[in-house]
Amino acid sequence: MEELLFHNLLDMIMGSTIVKCAATDLGIQWAGWAIAAALKTEKFYDLAGSGTFILLAHLSRYWGGTRHLRQNVQTGLVTAWGVRLGTFLFMRILKDGQDRRFNNVRDSPGTFFVYWNVQAVWVFMTLLPTLILNSEQRDEPLGLRDYLGWGIWGLGFATEAIADQQKWLFKGDPDNAGKFIQSGLWGYSRHPNYLGEILQWSGLFLSASSVMKGPQYASVLSPLFVWFLLRHVSGIPILEKQAMKKWGSDPAFQNYVKNTPLLWPIPKF
Repeated sequence: MEELLFHNLLDMIMGSTIVKCAATDLGIQWAGWAIAAALKTEKFYDLAGSGTFILLAHLSRYWGGTRHLRQNVQTGLVTAWGVRLGTFLFMRILKDGQDRRFNNVRDSPGTFFVYWNVQAVWVFMTLLPTLILNSEQRDEPLGLRDYLGWGIWGLGFATEAIADQQKWLFKGDPDNAGKFIQSGLWGYSRHPNYLGEILQWSGLFLSASSVMKGPQYASVLSPLFVWFLLRHVSGIPILEKQAMKKWGSDPAFQNYVKNTPLLWPIPKF
């Protein structure tokens, strides 16, 4: 009897959409690491990450088997995010030739492996509300949380896309060589692209929460994880350190830092 219960529990776990997505995520990142380590390149690291987001969003919807309207919209928004950001980051690294994050990493397979595993965690944690939503058989009528969530996602998507394009054009202008951007959205926030990223995943959690119950609400860790990662780990701290090293003695940059919020464009009184 106990053996039968164990096998039933094991079948239930292995048949879980979320578990299958986690295993797929890890498999993709490990395969990506093997190829990247052999070629000693990081050029498709971000592309593999965004591609995994898109794949898992669609696989979870397929494995979930219901495909309600909310699930379709959520999967479509994740796809739009992944296509835009993945393409942008891939074009940027092709133009720059390398990613400075990997200067002391690409030649060390062991350390490189850690980076690819971190990406696996990033993908799974960030996508968790979508995986839960797409796994849920129960449906609810569209309501305020859905429309508000999608609106926040749209604001975040526009903010990130516009900020990325503004910086791309700024850096592509020879007259701006050696200068820092402080125009457009960058005049309201020192990292508007990251602000857009946080808003998008916050909006997707809000919409997905429309069908959540009990422990599923713990997936609020998704936008919190994105915020923590960008604010305290791999995003803002690295860029702020590089900027201070490059322009820290420039009075114009000191004034920019003093008068421009780090992330949230909240007016100072």
